[in-house]
Amino acid sequence: MTAVLSDLRKGIAVLNRRVLLLNQNYEPLSVCSARRAIVLVFLGKAQMVEEADGVVRSVSSTFPLPSVVRLDLYVRVPPRHLLLSKRNILKRDGHRCQYCGTMEGPMTVDHVVPKTMRGKDTWENLVCACARCNNRKDQHAPEQVGLKLRRMPRRPNTITFIRHFIGVSDHRWKPYLFME
Repeated sequence: MTAVLSDLRKGIAVLNRRVLLLNQNYEPLSVCSARRAIVLVFLGKAQMVEEADGVVRSVSSTFPLPSVVRLDLYVRVPPRHLLLSKRNILKRDGHRCQYCGTMEGPMTVDHVVPKTMRGKDTWENLVCACARCNNRKDQHAPEQVGLKLRRMPRRPNTITFIRHFIGVSDHRWKPYLFME
């Protein structure tokens, strides 16, 4: 009985594995479960581009486990709006202070243009900062206190979202996420 339950858990884990979903033009759309990807391929709505290690078995057939699938028809996707939050700012910046580059100690979110100077809560005005740099900057512009941004903050796009927020769980995804 325990062997049957163990096999069942392995099968469920395999079907819940993440698969990169590409549009017809190979643009990354999202990440879905292997179960969803297999259904899309089986229904003729998608093609398997990259296979993962392993197979999925039914009573009468065997299917290769997908790692990357591409839709057969182009899907027009409206621009995605990732929620602006402290957690997402810290993830975007890799939990690295955008002034000194440290990853040590607690991190906070800093307004590049302070609110007292009419700075807004936007992706382009918020950065990850260590407590030391945040206190040093206080309510000033970075240039006024001798701080310089390591890189300009930007709104994450779909590829950045998949790379940093969902994560790259399979090396086969890298060419499609422009990481090679």
